Amino acid sequence: MSGVPEACAGLVDDAAIFPPGDAPLPEAVAAYRQRREEWYAALVGPLVVTDTVLPDVPPDVPLAVVLTGGAGAVAGVATLARRKGHPLVALEAAVRDLDDLAGNVRRINAAVDAARDDGALADTQVYVELPQHDPTPDWLAAADAVAEAEHHLKFRTGGVEAHLFPAAATVAAWIDAALDRETSYKCTAGLHHAIRHRDHVTGFEHLGFLNVLLATRVAFDGGTQDEVAHVLDDHYANDLVAMARQSDLAGARRWFTSFGSCSISDPLDELVGLDLVEAPHG
Repeated sequence: MSGVPEACAGLVDDAAIFPPGDAPLPEAVAAYRQRREEWYAALVGPLVVTDTVLPDVPPDVPLAVVLTGGAGAVAGVATLARRKGHPLVALEAAVRDLDDLAGNVRRINAAVDAARDDGALADTQVYVELPQHDPTPDWLAAADAVAEAEHHLKFRTGGVEAHLFPAAATVAAWIDAALDRETSYKCTAGLHHAIRHRDHVTGFEHLGFLNVLLATRVAFDGGTQDEVAHVLDDHYANDLVAMARQSDLAGARRWFTSFGSCSISDPLDELVGLDLVEAPHG
C-alpha cells in the first residue's frame, strides 16, 4: 500500500520562495496548492513565507511566517492573519540581539503573549532561531527562555555560504540542549537530501534530514553527544536505512518536527528511492 508513513507526515515545510530556489510567490502558491492534491500531500507541511509578502498570499494556504522584524513584527502579522483568515500554523523569529540572547527571546515571548491576549495566534506554534554557534551559557539561557514559554527551537543547518553549515558536533549539542529542555525543534536550510553528502557544485558539506531524524532518536534514547554526532556524520545510505528500519522514527518526530526545503521533489524522491516511502504504482 502506497502512502506517507507516520514518521514522515508533515516532515517537509515548503520553503520554495527562499534561496536557493527563490520561486516567485504566485508560482510557489500554485505549486503548493497542486501538492495538496497529490498522493504525497501528507509529507508537506505549511508554505513558508516572510511577513513582508503575507499581504499577497491567498487566505486558504496554511502558512509558517518568518518574521523579518523580530518581536516588533508579531502584532502586525497576528492582526493581518486574523483579518484575512490565514491558517497561521507557525511563526518563526530569529534572535537578533547577540548581546542579550535571553532578553531577545523574552521580548518575542511577550509579543506573542500580547497577541494571544488579543485573541490571535491561539493555535500558532512559535519557533525561535538561536545563533549558529556551540551552546554558550548565554545561548543556553536563551534556550531556557524558549522552553519556559513552551515555544520551540529552530536550527539553521545550511545556507548559501560555507560558514552557514554547522559541524555535526555543534548540531549534536543543539539537539542535546533541546531534549534536555523537553523542547521540540525544526531545521531550516541545507537539508533537502536524506543522507549527508558534499555538494558537487558548491563543495558544501550538507547534513541529511534522515541523519538528523536518526540522531534525534539516538539522543532521546540516551546516546552521548559523540554518538549523536557520529550519526550526523554518517554518509552511508545502507547503514542509515537499516538503522531507520529498526528505529521508532515516529517517536523522534515528537522532537524533530520538520525542516524547511525549497524543494519538495528532492526529499520525496529520495524517500521513495530509499524505500522509506512507497509511491503508487502505475
